[in-house]
Amino acid sequence: MRTTSANSIGRRLAFGALLAGLVLSPARLQPQSQKAPGNKGLPRTADGKPDFSGVYEWPKTSEGERCKCSATVFDRNKFAPFKPGGMPFFEPPTGDPRHDEPREFCMPAGFPSGMLSANAVQFVQNKNYLVIVHEFQRMTRIIPLDGRPHRKGLEPMYYGDPVGHWEGETLVVETTNFKRWGLDDFYYSDTKQYRMHSDALRTVEHIRRQDGKTLSYQLTIDDPKVFTAPWTQDFTMALHPDWDADGLYEYVCEENNRCPGGKCKSE
Repeated sequence: MRTTSANSIGRRLAFGALLAGLVLSPARLQPQSQKAPGNKGLPRTADGKPDFSGVYEWPKTSEGERCKCSATVFDRNKFAPFKPGGMPFFEPPTGDPRHDEPREFCMPAGFPSGMLSANAVQFVQNKNYLVIVHEFQRMTRIIPLDGRPHRKGLEPMYYGDPVGHWEGETLVVETTNFKRWGLDDFYYSDTKQYRMHSDALRTVEHIRRQDGKTLSYQLTIDDPKVFTAPWTQDFTMALHPDWDADGLYEYVCEENNRCPGGKCKSE
């Protein structure tokens, strides 16, 4: 886990699971930044768009609920009303560790939960793509920026299918085609609040530069099987140039590296 303390660079969450990282070609993803005159000197890519490239803290908010962990969780006061007769949102632990903490068995954290995990996040941007790589599980999202439609014929995914387009200085990322999976880490605070999104989830991220050191990160949850309407929460992400030299630490998972339920049998 990353912290802002100058003497604390121990940056791992205490999960037993580790996922292999996706290696991305520096030649394809190298940002080409330039200073834009008349806009407070904020960096821009070669095509004039705001350049978000850098290493940041995970999304945080100054208000709302706190998890009894390091990750950020959604504020229940932001939730829209539940849909009558809709898919259950709360799912208590079952005692099956593969269900209760699937990340300990190399299962992905998924989105949006993984984005809120308490590790560094790196943005790498060029004209065609924004690549968001989270240190936790080396979660990697490759977001096309040309306004293309969602892909068709794909199986539901842990991180969905993201597409991006620009609205002025703001990047808007819409993601669909999710598996049913955990919404966030609130079950570490209350075992009765194991919160799940449905397979109908649609997320919309609005990302913009608040200033030279901070990103404004707004996330909308649109889950028509659970909620009666979309709802939104605002976060910020602090730029950390001091983390850039070390970069993201490798976070690897080995398949089947844990015995079911912690009970190993000798051959």
